[in-house]
Amino acid sequence: MYVADTRTRPAGPGATPGLPAPPPATRAPAGLAWRAVPATVLVLGTVSLITDVSAEMVTAVLPLYLVTGLGLSPLGFGLLDGIYNGASALVRLVGGHLADRGRRYKSMAALGYGLSALCKPALLIVHSVAGISAVLAMDRTGKGLRTAPRDAMISLAASPEAQGRSFGVHRAMDTAGALLGPVVAIVVMHAAADGFDAVFTVSFCVAATGVVVLLLFVPGRVPQPGPAESGPGEQAAVSLRAAVSLLGDRALRRLTLCALLLGLATVSDSFLYLILQRDLDLSGEWFPLLPLGTSAAFLLLAVPLGRTADRFGRWRVFLAGHGGLLVAYGLLLAPAGGAALPAVVLVLHGAFYAATDGVLMAAAAGSVPQRLRSSGLALVQTGQVGARFACSLLFGAAWTAWGDHAALAAATAALAACTAAAVALRPGRAGLRPGRVAR
Repeated sequence: MYVADTRTRPAGPGATPGLPAPPPATRAPAGLAWRAVPATVLVLGTVSLITDVSAEMVTAVLPLYLVTGLGLSPLGFGLLDGIYNGASALVRLVGGHLADRGRRYKSMAALGYGLSALCKPALLIVHSVAGISAVLAMDRTGKGLRTAPRDAMISLAASPEAQGRSFGVHRAMDTAGALLGPVVAIVVMHAAADGFDAVFTVSFCVAATGVVVLLLFVPGRVPQPGPAESGPGEQAAVSLRAAVSLLGDRALRRLTLCALLLGLATVSDSFLYLILQRDLDLSGEWFPLLPLGTSAAFLLLAVPLGRTADRFGRWRVFLAGHGGLLVAYGLLLAPAGGAALPAVVLVLHGAFYAATDGVLMAAAAGSVPQRLRSSGLALVQTGQVGARFACSLLFGAAWTAWGDHAALAAATAALAACTAAAVALRPGRAGLRPGRVAR
């Protein structure tokens, strides 16, 4: 594995003193995509890989634990799933703002990773819906605190023309952990007498390892903006008001609105897996296998689609990902499936994440100045995660009232309408064209 040279070099014409010299403005060959990825991105990817092993161990068994173990209704599960996926929206702006103040990206990320790690053993103690809700909310608070600072470190470490590739490599490593997590959960469930408690215990040990790697190997400082980078956004004080004022940029405003609209019609992964489990009549002990299909497709496609976004346009790839998700929903609603249907749905589901997750952050970085990078990315993330929280609640209520396939049909219609609206809005090309990042 090769990484980009991150040593500081003498500034030449057009370069900023004290910053790493940018790589040559040539497209890396397909087989050498990781050459242009800075070491910081690879270390953060390692932290995310370890952490996702821990998180996906819990996520893989949580729907089954809540629905079969505690007897939750789809509406109740929708509420808990909404908390799990939406609680982080409440603190992302706070985490991004605190990271930008004093440029404490590593410290804020470490706080978030540590908080999530401490929530794993708490699942051993609580067995009520209220208690589990509180633990999940705290876990997602940790995720909300760490996500924007981590993504800011990635965008600041990568060169403008390698943003999509760098986020793709990070997401691929993150997804490798997501792929391993359910496998570890299955092994633990089969090996331990009290499977759920054993999964939660091992998950905590893995999460603690990720925090240690972050503290020891991720650089504590990021480049300071030089005089050449001091545009209007760089002169503004770091504040929540300054972060919100970034929406005055047409490209970022429309991108955030598109992410929010599409998030309102994105069904939670857990609901998708529960529908597949019912359609396949899959036994409970094999339920954790379903996320593996999504993770495998995400892992294989994250880097190629990141490079494609850098080359052909991030907005096009982002929209194409939602188009693939729309096809996956339609296949689940088809009256006659077949043996290959679950595999196709999971591949499309993974391709959706590969085309949207890191690509959205790479696109947003093009309209966010360096001084407010963490706050600006958190702004986009907050809109998207808040919308997905609302979708979980609405989908759970629809499932309870109408049934799973009727609820999915409504979500499919909503996604088609929101995709059409996003096409009509079409964010300005400044923030989404390849090779541009606001400094």
